[in-house]
Amino acid sequence: MCSQRREIRSAYIEWAKLRSPARFSLAASDLLHFPLAELPVRIEDLEITGPSGYGYGPLLERLSAKTGAPVECVVHAQGTSMANHLAMAALLESGDEVLVEDPTYEAILSAAQYLGARIRRFPRKFEAGFQVDPREVERAISPRTRLIVITNLHNPTGVRTSDSTLKMVGEIARSLGAHVLVDEVYEEACFDAPRKSAFHLGPNFVATSSLTKAYGLSGLRCGWVLAAPQLAQRMWRLNDLFGVMPAHPAELLSVVALDHLPKIAARAKKLLGTNRAILRTFLDSRHDLLTIWPEAGTIAFPQLASGRADAFCQLLREKFETSVVPGRFFEAPEHFRLGVGGDTAILREGLSRIGAALDELAAKS
Repeated sequence: MCSQRREIRSAYIEWAKLRSPARFSLAASDLLHFPLAELPVRIEDLEITGPSGYGYGPLLERLSAKTGAPVECVVHAQGTSMANHLAMAALLESGDEVLVEDPTYEAILSAAQYLGARIRRFPRKFEAGFQVDPREVERAISPRTRLIVITNLHNPTGVRTSDSTLKMVGEIARSLGAHVLVDEVYEEACFDAPRKSAFHLGPNFVATSSLTKAYGLSGLRCGWVLAAPQLAQRMWRLNDLFGVMPAHPAELLSVVALDHLPKIAARAKKLLGTNRAILRTFLDSRHDLLTIWPEAGTIAFPQLASGRADAFCQLLREKFETSVVPGRFFEAPEHFRLGVGGDTAILREGLSRIGAALDELAAKS
């Protein structure tokens, strides 16, 4: 009789695909989708198959120019999720310890569990503005730790970690021969204060990102890992087990998108500027929500002043046709995550309905 195999899956991604759609959805964390018609590309410019191998040369060159990393340090991946998977798979053996921020993006934990890693946590506390505290990292790390994982901008709160803090974390990791993995996908939305990738902070830093969140280009699945050349080569070979070859039309379209990224970024910046101002006004008007306001990005993570968010999220969805992400997916059941990268009219109405749902809960208490 065969023993039952353990099932590893992402509870959050499953919820996002099956349960998050609503008439007024504020659950998505990416930007309003950029239409293909606005890219200067013709069907004759595309081919089904091309010379990809270990990376499509023109795409790697564009990613190198964008990130400032040498071409030999760039690994193309299918979105940030696969980039994170490749990085962790290359850096961790089964039984190794990985130190992950708390709260964090659920899929990172699920991927680490799939790889057989032992997971340790360090807190990012609400009362400390969800900032990374290197002292908490030092308290939580052990001689068995091989990797520290940080999201920047922080998912789910949108809080930004400074280079000086990351350098301190890097020194803690280096003292034990460990690496630091920084998922930077949301930092792409820091249009007013861009800075270099954490990859440039030291040889034990690995960074991941993509065009998926900040630019409305999720369908291209254009992600990347930045790592030291030998480590990057290891990831290319590992990807032979997972993705082998990407879809060449997506590579070609990614090259076009990168060539016109300033225009795409300008659209994103304008939309986020409008939507974030609307959200800020709403949050300032609600004494029943406590929020660490992120300086940039597409997400916020309000906390209910009292109670758990699950009942609120259910009421919001079932009666008010509006969805946000329950905080339980980030191990923070008093919170919910909402996205502000979508259509402005939908955001306005969704926030109005969040207010109505909060008022109804207050009237019942």
